[in-house]
Amino acid sequence: EVHLVESGGGSVQAGGSLRLSCVGSGFTFDDYAIGWFRQAPGKEREGVSVISRHDGTTYYADSVKGRFTISTDNDKNTVYLQMNSLKPEDTAVYFCASSHYSGSFLLARNAPPPTARDFSSWGQGTQVTISS
Repeated sequence: EVHLVESGGGSVQAGGSLRLSCVGSGFTFDDYAIGWFRQAPGKEREGVSVISRHDGTTYYADSVKGRFTISTDNDKNTVYLQMNSLKPEDTAVYFCASSHYSGSFLLARNAPPPTARDFSSWGQGTQVTISS
């Protein structure tokens, strides 16, 4: 059974930083794309960043490019999301998710942006609150 556990959320002021962590178990971590999504109250869940463990290819939503960085630690089966220059609009519950597609397929050149439907296993989420 796939199991994903997020940590690292919290409350910071605008301009601050947070690093989210997601530890995965129950599957071969480097076979599938791993990503971060977020959902604010009253809004749909949106993709923030995705990484292919196979070749390191990454995807970032336009709203976080240049501010967020996704990375993995192979030995620890962990994926991180370093979030800098945080804005109030980044406030949301952040979820870690594992795709049923390989990273090389999901993040292939000219592929459409990943969506929640491409991911089948989800963590419980961690709250991120940014105050102005």
